[in-house]
Amino acid sequence: MIRAVPIGIGHYLPERVVENAEFEATLDTSDEWIRARSGIERRHFAAEGETTSQMAVAAARAALEMAGLTAADVDAIVVATSTPDLTFPSAATMVQAGLGMEGGCAFDVPAGCAGFVYALANANALVVSGQARRELGIGAETFSRIMDWTDRGTCVLFGDGAGALLLEGREEAGTSADRGILATDLHSDGRYRDLLYVDGGVSSSQTTGVLRMEGREVFRHAVEKLAETAHAALEKAGLGAADVDWIVPHQANLRIITRTAQKMGVDMDRVVVTVQDHGNTSAASIPLALSVGVARGQIKPGDLLVAEAIGGGLAWGSVVMRW
Repeated sequence: MIRAVPIGIGHYLPERVVENAEFEATLDTSDEWIRARSGIERRHFAAEGETTSQMAVAAARAALEMAGLTAADVDAIVVATSTPDLTFPSAATMVQAGLGMEGGCAFDVPAGCAGFVYALANANALVVSGQARRELGIGAETFSRIMDWTDRGTCVLFGDGAGALLLEGREEAGTSADRGILATDLHSDGRYRDLLYVDGGVSSSQTTGVLRMEGREVFRHAVEKLAETAHAALEKAGLGAADVDWIVPHQANLRIITRTAQKMGVDMDRVVVTVQDHGNTSAASIPLALSVGVARGQIKPGDLLVAEAIGGGLAWGSVVMRW
C-alpha cells in the first residue's frame, strides 16, 4: 500500500530570543515562577514585519534541502496556523508563491495547537488517495501578535516559529513495520470553546483579538485526552506503547508532557522536549520538535514516533509514524 513517508524536515526560529527575566519588568512574575509552572525558560518572537508565511517558507526550504528536492517536486502544501498573514488568501498560497511553486494545491488548517496533527492527517489522505505524491506539512505561528501583555498566565507561555515536514508517497508492505504515517486519530468538542480561544474575529468583532485561556481546565483535559488519543492511534496501527521509540508531543507545558507520558507508560527519556527553549509555538511546536530531535540525533530512520496535541476548539489528535 501507499504510505506517506517523511523524507525531509526543517525549522525556522526568529532571531529575537526572549528570556523569562524580560517579563519581570512589566508583570508580577519571575523566571522561577514561569519555569516552575511551565518548564519554559525562553522563547523566540518574530521581528517587526516578519510574518507567519515568511517563517513557513524558511522552514520549508530547509526540509526541501534535506531531501535534495526543490519546490517543483512538490504537489501540495498544507499549513497549520491560527495566525495567518491575512484573513485570506491562505498562508499556504503565500508559501507556495514564496517557494516558487507554480502547480499543485495549497491550503491552511486552523486547528489551534492541534493544527499540525490535523495537517498531517490531511496530508496523509492526499498522498494515500493519489492526489499528491510529495507534500509539505507545515506548522507556523506568530502568537506574539495575539497576546494580552497584562495577563501573566498566558503571555509568558507562547512563542513564534515554524517547522516543515516533507512527505513522499511510497509503496510499502502494508504492515506496522512500514515507514511513514501508520495511523491518525482526530477529535474535537465545541462545547469547550471558552476554555481556549481568541476574543476577536471577522464576523464577530472585526478585530484580531487576544488569546484567552482557562489554564487549569485546559491542563485537565490535555492530560486525559492526549494519552487516550495516542493509545487509540497506536491501536489502529496494531502497536502499543512498548513499541514507541519517541513521543513527540505538542510543547505546551512540561507538566502536561510529563503527566501524559506517565499515563502512556513511557519514560521521559523517550520524549522529545523542546518547550524550555521555544515556549508554546502552537501548531509549529510538533514539527519544530521533530526537526530538533533529528538534528540532535535522537530520532533515527526506523524509529516509531507518536505525535499528539490538543488546542482550542477543543480539538485534539495524534499521529503514529515510522521515521
